[in-house]
Amino acid sequence: MDKTLAMSDFPTTQHAVQLIGPDRLTLNTSKPVPTPGPHEVLLKVEAVGLCFSDLKLLKQFDSHPRKSDVIAGIDREILADMRSYVPGNKPVVPGHEVVGRIVAIGGQVQHHKVGERCLVQTDYRGLPTTGSNAAFGYNFDGGLQEYTLLDERVVMDAAGERFLIPAGEEKSASAVALVEPWACVEDSYVNKERKRLKAGGKTLVVVADQRQAVGLQACSAPEGEPAEILHVSPDKVAGLPDESFDDIVYFGSDKETIERLNDKIAVEGIINIVLGGERIGELVSVGVGRVHYGMTRWIGTVGDQAADSYKTIPTDGAIRPDDKVLVVGAAGPMGQMHVIRSICLGLSGLSIVGTDFDDNRIDALRKKAGPLAEANGVALRLLNPQHDPHQEKFTYFALMAPFGALVASAIEDAEEDAIINIFAGIPAATRHALNLDHYIQQRAFMFGTSGSTIDDMRIVLGKLEADKLDTNSSVDAVSGMAGAIDGITCVKERTLAGKIIVYPMLHQMGLIPLTEMSQHFPAVAEKMDEGKWTLAAEQELLGAG
Repeated sequence: MDKTLAMSDFPTTQHAVQLIGPDRLTLNTSKPVPTPGPHEVLLKVEAVGLCFSDLKLLKQFDSHPRKSDVIAGIDREILADMRSYVPGNKPVVPGHEVVGRIVAIGGQVQHHKVGERCLVQTDYRGLPTTGSNAAFGYNFDGGLQEYTLLDERVVMDAAGERFLIPAGEEKSASAVALVEPWACVEDSYVNKERKRLKAGGKTLVVVADQRQAVGLQACSAPEGEPAEILHVSPDKVAGLPDESFDDIVYFGSDKETIERLNDKIAVEGIINIVLGGERIGELVSVGVGRVHYGMTRWIGTVGDQAADSYKTIPTDGAIRPDDKVLVVGAAGPMGQMHVIRSICLGLSGLSIVGTDFDDNRIDALRKKAGPLAEANGVALRLLNPQHDPHQEKFTYFALMAPFGALVASAIEDAEEDAIINIFAGIPAATRHALNLDHYIQQRAFMFGTSGSTIDDMRIVLGKLEADKLDTNSSVDAVSGMAGAIDGITCVKERTLAGKIIVYPMLHQMGLIPLTEMSQHFPAVAEKMDEGKWTLAAEQELLGAG
């Protein structure tokens, strides 16, 4: 098959799920199958996983930070001509956990070939939006359709790396599609943190009355000093432009000043509160949503040396030996991945408490994770805090639910040097009252990541293809297009513990939990491995469909 393949070999229309407004999903059974333009790649979707992040897009639609316009990284005129670019209130096909096969390419495509099986890296970090960055399935059409169109000028990064990552033929489509969510989990633990003032960046220094700016020189990075350092008094903060400083160092303890400074942090910015022996004395409203989507960071010291605060920043978000880990929302699809990954790290002295409000989901996770924990010598407790509340403190928190109150609770329960992984995407504009006095005293560090990198995807794909990780352990249900919207509802209502895989080429098949497979397709159920989804089961299903 070559790049000049006639489009007569494809259907003219396809089934697609489209989001046309907030909470307005529709199944379009006659969406046109596009002919690739000069720079475009047509991907036939083999499988797509449903994600809790799809619900954020469903609810927020054009107010989601990844549904907004791309503001840099590519010429606006090029973007305007892309049929797959659907920012703002344009209808979008969601679905970003995708594996597919390239079936047609445009005449100027240079780095992709017809016939390649590809895993889709969805996070276009080189194309920033106002509050985040562009992404496949958000402001570019995603994978809940039979054929999806991508532009080579988008799916290549500045270093020439492909966002369509070649995948082998040996693993099931479901297993490869689930590399994406597993890679997001991976990214949250391996993402490198900046530990000094940004070299070449813009720094704001605010000094309260009776205080002095101490230790600033020691805060500079080995690569160089900030390009600009602005010194102002607290009364001048309100007049400064929002989201414009890479680093903010505040020598003081006034709540109102800190809350004003919250708005001045740029994407990936760090705010350093140098208390100098003082206390704030009350809760502070902090932009917890931007910790995840904007990757902002909060640090501080009870002393008077600004450089001491940076010592609280870990190299990355990794779990450490002897950590006492709390996973909130542990029995949901993403929580299961965090628990299983943590158990399999091989760390000594590790203990994990996983909480969830659904007893059935807890039981499902216990069946998967219990044997792994025993084999790896990890102390694992899974509980429903509604009737079995935990009392202990923790050194690591992984938060799977997008609520600011969970961040506040983690700070209160933090032991010294605790790490708080805000994995769930709290809406970017969300602020919540936090006990920053305790946070700073405990030298805690909260961070968030959004999406994954190409390297993360390759790491997880390598583990899958080397049989070191079975991503199919996450699958709880499968569906064709007729059940895709029902599947999104299940994710919303949390009625299933694991992931839902949609096979777009199966038009009429509804949503089928794996526990009910024998009632619908007995031959498929026979190919499963003690209830677990397998390549053989997938092949049987696709043959039957």
